[in-house]
Amino acid sequence: MPPANTNNNSDMCLNGTRFFRYAAVALIGVLAPALAVAQNLVPNPGFEESDSCVQADFGLYGPLQWHSANGTPDYFQSCLPYGNFEGLPMNFLTFQEPFEGASCAGILTYHQNGMDEQREWIQAPLLEPMVIGQTYYCSFRANAAFGGNAEYPQIWLANDKVGMLFTMQDRPWIWGDPYPAPPNHAHILYPQILADTVGWTLVSGSFVADSAYQYVMIGQFFSNALTDTLHFADPSSVFPWYPWGYTLVDAVCVSLDPNGCERAQGIGVNGATAPILFPNPVRDLLVVEHRDGAEAQVLDALGRLVWQGRVTGGSWVLHVGNWARGAYALCLRYHGRLEMHKFVLAE
Repeated sequence: MPPANTNNNSDMCLNGTRFFRYAAVALIGVLAPALAVAQNLVPNPGFEESDSCVQADFGLYGPLQWHSANGTPDYFQSCLPYGNFEGLPMNFLTFQEPFEGASCAGILTYHQNGMDEQREWIQAPLLEPMVIGQTYYCSFRANAAFGGNAEYPQIWLANDKVGMLFTMQDRPWIWGDPYPAPPNHAHILYPQILADTVGWTLVSGSFVADSAYQYVMIGQFFSNALTDTLHFADPSSVFPWYPWGYTLVDAVCVSLDPNGCERAQGIGVNGATAPILFPNPVRDLLVVEHRDGAEAQVLDALGRLVWQGRVTGGSWVLHVGNWARGAYALCLRYHGRLEMHKFVLAE
């Protein structure tokens, strides 16, 4: 990895953890007035409510109203000691602050071991059944887990199609039950590979209810044959290596109000066109469009400064071919506002 360019404004994005936390707080502040008048049909949407603070999965002592619909999802809480198996921000799988509050969920979203294709799904009852023919707006935040304090790194893959599935029936799963077959369908999903290990990616969308659905499920509901993956690191670089993908989940929302949940379409800065980063994932040359003159910094997955400088031109190229493979964040100061955009360096 090349040494960081030491141009001015080296503290523009502070450090990775602080920047992303401030960005989340600012976003919540902007959205709060709109969300206050819209009902979220998801109980305990941030997994904050529980009977006690103990290491737990989505069974006994887990988040209230939620349970496992497949596998053994994890319940991460900031109240647990630093470095605890399911503590925050450091745990056995990742180092990550929750998107909001002090808790989040963790689910296995890809696994390949011979013919075994395990997944983990979480489920909660909606506060009221959906109405057939009504449009529902949905969202949640997701983060690709990477790192953690396990003796050997476990999670080296990112995958696509993380999303929401609505059902008429409760589908509780307990240890010893067979793993359900993937339905190869989701009402809301993130079609790209969800590979941002630093920030929280917004998964959002809307659909018209064709049934009076009473439950929401979150997970990856597609077979391996229909799933795309990305290696965070060379499988030969660590031992042992497991073909697993793992995703953190927070801030779940379902609403009848178009403004009730976060939506991917945002208002541009001073009416400006949204920036475009391509290709993503990238190998050698990252192109940034529509941000001429912006001050720029690149942070790695641990929040360390890798490069900084200025975007010059409407279609600007950053040479990243000799950087370490993995996830990065591009921070831009443009028209007096900070932006954060994610990209991944692939083999």
